[in-house]
Amino acid sequence: MTLTKSKIAAMNFNIHKPDVSFSIELKRKIDMKTKPIGALGKLEALALQIGLVQQTLNPALTKPCILVLAGDHGIANEGVSAYPQEVTHQMVFNFLSGGAAINVFCEQNNICLKIVDTGVNFDFYQSGEDLINAKVGYGTNSFLKEAAMSQEQCFEALANGASLIDQLRMSKPGEATCNCVGFGEMGIGNTSSAAVLMSLLCNFSIEDCVGRGTGLNNEQVENKIKILKRAIEKSNSSLFDIYDTLAYFGGFEIATMVGAMLRAAELKMILIVDGFISTAAFLVAHQISPNIIHYAIFSHQSDERGHALLLRSMGAEPLLNLNMRLGEGTGCAIAYPIIAAAVNFLNNMSSFRSAGVTLKE
Repeated sequence: MTLTKSKIAAMNFNIHKPDVSFSIELKRKIDMKTKPIGALGKLEALALQIGLVQQTLNPALTKPCILVLAGDHGIANEGVSAYPQEVTHQMVFNFLSGGAAINVFCEQNNICLKIVDTGVNFDFYQSGEDLINAKVGYGTNSFLKEAAMSQEQCFEALANGASLIDQLRMSKPGEATCNCVGFGEMGIGNTSSAAVLMSLLCNFSIEDCVGRGTGLNNEQVENKIKILKRAIEKSNSSLFDIYDTLAYFGGFEIATMVGAMLRAAELKMILIVDGFISTAAFLVAHQISPNIIHYAIFSHQSDERGHALLLRSMGAEPLLNLNMRLGEGTGCAIAYPIIAAAVNFLNNMSSFRSAGVTLKE
């Protein structure tokens, strides 16, 4: 089932670790602000990370945007979700009308919001600035029975994700371009895909990865675990490489997100990762190109079972833990003011010298 090497090479994601030699000068600037060393805690780590990504003592966040990628999953029809599949397209309409949580939080924090149809089982008969058409198919197959998507579809989704970032970066001459992008999703059944990807790629038991999703009770969670176990057992996952695993168990929105994350890191953008599903997509991207970790900020720890373990497995430290498990990129939008605060203190806070404040001895 392996994707051809030529097609993988055609994606050409060249992600390099930022030049850490610059960190000495950047750390000195942070330490010389009018505060005890380390007094701003995680904000200092964020300022250092963003400054290193941009290789400047005066970083900036320009035209921040959150992509909400929507797609349907065949596995949703196997009894793993509390909601029927049609909720996916109904929620897309809610996004477009401005009624969802992500709309509220993006408007509050002046963040651009883009909704992307990567594979919803519905014809919206509209596309453009409000709804981007990157549809690979009308939902994936049920991976209980067969691969969720074909090799060609997986490659198309990865390429679509890269193209989304290229479009986001376009601007008129002299205008600033987007250099900070958050990743959210919508897709009934996608916690099942995320749980299997986590289990296989991190070598965790499926029980440690499966949660309540959209609100399953204890009996329904046990049934979900049994279904996902059976799906893994029926596949030849022991023979899969990373692309095979993504194609067999992923979703169109997850694969598209992987391509977008890789392309964004290649362009040295700041990536803000949302909850469980977005982190599972990041896990795939990380296995393809480990250097992507230097460009990522993990917005929050989802209340979905498995997310804390998944974050720890990559050494990722989330900014927030608000017991949220909504998805949609809501964690990205809520965490963004904290990220902006890290940049602002670095740029605008006085140094001991400029403020005429005596250093400690």
